[in-house]
Amino acid sequence: MTRAVLADTGPLYAAVDPDDQLHARALSELTELAADGRRAEVVVTTMMEAYTLVLFRLGIQVAYRWLDQMSNGAVLIIPTAADASAAFALVRRYPDQDVALFDCLLATLSERLRQPVWTYDAHYDVLRTER
Repeated sequence: MTRAVLADTGPLYAAVDPDDQLHARALSELTELAADGRRAEVVVTTMMEAYTLVLFRLGIQVAYRWLDQMSNGAVLIIPTAADASAAFALVRRYPDQDVALFDCLLATLSERLRQPVWTYDAHYDVLRTER
């Protein structure tokens, strides 16, 4: 059985943008995941968020190439209505934090699927999500 991590938008974006300060780290971590027999799985909402960043920051041609690579190689996770409800409840537990609903959904899925999140976002520490 292949072990997996749930990819957050930050590393997905950093891996495609050579000017991103975390680009080398993201590529290195992708190599490490593969060497360890692990794969990065992507929640469909995370893929949409990352695609939007790639599109608006790097342009349509890079975005299309990235989408082709992701759609041919990534394992997509589709959240359930129960996952969404749990994410809505989770975001409300942190009224003093600027935690995104995307992050809460990924944290919810991480718990349900028992998979760590591959992220550079400190909000996952607040959410007590395995990284």
